[in-house]
Amino acid sequence: MTKTDDRSAFGHPAGASERRAPGAGQPSRVRPPGYAVLRFRRATFLLHRRSAVVTAALALTLAAACLAYLCVGETFVQPLEALKVVLGHPSPDELVVGTLREPRMTVGLLVGAAFGVAGALIQTVARNPLASPDIIGISQGASAVTVGAMTFGVTSYTLLPYLSVAGGILAALLVYVFAWRGGLHATRFVLIGIGFAIALRSVTTLFMTKGDYLVAQQAQIWMTGSLNGRGWPEADPLALTLLVLLPFVAWAARAQRTAAMDDDTATALGVRLGRVRFGLVLLGVVLASVATGAAGPVDFVALLAPQIARRLTRTAQIPLLSSALLGALIVVLADLLARKLFAPTELPVGVLTAAVGAPYLIWLIIRSRSVRNGGTA
Repeated sequence: MTKTDDRSAFGHPAGASERRAPGAGQPSRVRPPGYAVLRFRRATFLLHRRSAVVTAALALTLAAACLAYLCVGETFVQPLEALKVVLGHPSPDELVVGTLREPRMTVGLLVGAAFGVAGALIQTVARNPLASPDIIGISQGASAVTVGAMTFGVTSYTLLPYLSVAGGILAALLVYVFAWRGGLHATRFVLIGIGFAIALRSVTTLFMTKGDYLVAQQAQIWMTGSLNGRGWPEADPLALTLLVLLPFVAWAARAQRTAAMDDDTATALGVRLGRVRFGLVLLGVVLASVATGAAGPVDFVALLAPQIARRLTRTAQIPLLSSALLGALIVVLADLLARKLFAPTELPVGVLTAAVGAPYLIWLIIRSRSVRNGGTA
């Protein structure tokens, strides 16, 4: 019997899937449908064509959305002038674009990308499209700690992201411990997470009622998810954190294939599935918590971006890069609409993302129920 290796995901050498053709002296390379072969010196890799096309299209769309964000506002700026400011050339619109719009847009890009990757990682581990940081209590844990700190007088935007990370990790550990019963069952993980989300939201409300009126009002705006007033002081530490986490995200892109295995298969292959899943969840929690600390809990971005990315690319695993681009695109477009729809009144960006994400969540629940009942999705 001829042994074959069916590993065909992006990043695996195509030589790993060689098969001897009957009667041939040289091996013929097996290329799965939909993949292209990339050769770099003596290494050969397989690239999923549709994923590459979708990623390129999303990058171009995001670039166009960013340009529109810099141009559109209370005063319209010509695209050429906006590009001059971004590239560092002198322009009369330096104040509007470089000081007011570009820093806020940068925070939106980083927050959206972080939420997109966080949602992809957590949904991969839970194997459930409903397992989003804002559904299973991670964002609520970050919010509870942050609002509690604000109630006791901590209002520094430099310190709040770190408190959000601590709250998100604590909430995730509680959900993980209570959901673990000799393994991580997807449905139990989501249901326990929803229960913790409700409890932590009540704790947050309690903090708000105990605090000063102005602090409570500030916390209410923060909890809705807003980029208003955000700038380089929030963008710089967020960018540094994401840069530090980039090697771990690269590891997660490969570890996704292992995390998607069932327990019996992983045990047969000698894979320590519990450690891999814990690492993916921890990385997703840190990303979601840092993003929450920078802009508040911008709901449904982590739910929408991974599922849309998977449907666009039609891959077995959720693509992290496409999820990051889609998350950034959703936040930038939502904030642009939040600034313009009811001008001069400015809506929090979380209001727009919730308006889109809530119907999608309802559709996901109805679709899951119809699939369980034997219907067609």
